[in-house]
Amino acid sequence: MKYSNIVSGSFVSRPNRFIAKVNIDGTEHTVHVKNTGRCKELLVPGCTVFLEKSDNPNRKTIYDLVAVVKGHRIINMDSQAPNNVFARWVKDKCPDAVVKREKTYKDSRFDCYIETEKDKIFVEVKGVTLEEDNCVRFPDAPTERGIKHIKGLVDAVQNGYRAAVFFVIQMEGVLSFSPNYDTQPRFCQALKEAQSAGVQILAYSCKVTADSLEIDKPVPVIL
Repeated sequence: MKYSNIVSGSFVSRPNRFIAKVNIDGTEHTVHVKNTGRCKELLVPGCTVFLEKSDNPNRKTIYDLVAVVKGHRIINMDSQAPNNVFARWVKDKCPDAVVKREKTYKDSRFDCYIETEKDKIFVEVKGVTLEEDNCVRFPDAPTERGIKHIKGLVDAVQNGYRAAVFFVIQMEGVLSFSPNYDTQPRFCQALKEAQSAGVQILAYSCKVTADSLEIDKPVPVIL
């Protein structure tokens, strides 16, 4: 996926999870943060961020913060991007597949449903931005919704569907993916149980630039 009208700035502060203060060309602006997670390891004072400038003159915030520089890499932190790039990636890989977003199954609504001549697949897509020593983890904050969806995928497998949790790693050059035991052991246990029940656990890194995000290649999953 491509962004338009990208500008760079210097991160100043984050008054709440929806907005940040960013210095752009010497002027401090209030910008919208397209990720409501904590992201404390990413948004540190003085770091370089990339913002998409809106062409809507009626918006309260003209800019959306979509990416950040951490060390030697750019990390996309747009929480809406993983679902978009995944759906596009599937269509590129399987042009004849039927791909539906936000598909309901019983009391769950999964990010993606894929139907081919052979398979009917439910997929829950998770964006990953938490990195340390070139290894990435998820989640960066407790997610009861994530646990519920994993259990729903297990139920789908038991009823004849295929299912997967697909972790979109929003950066390049990582060595492995693991669930974040320190943050939420129950999520990690649910992921292990799902794998044992037949749910695929997949992680892919992305090619990232200031104005683009594209799924690239598989990353080893260590549960």
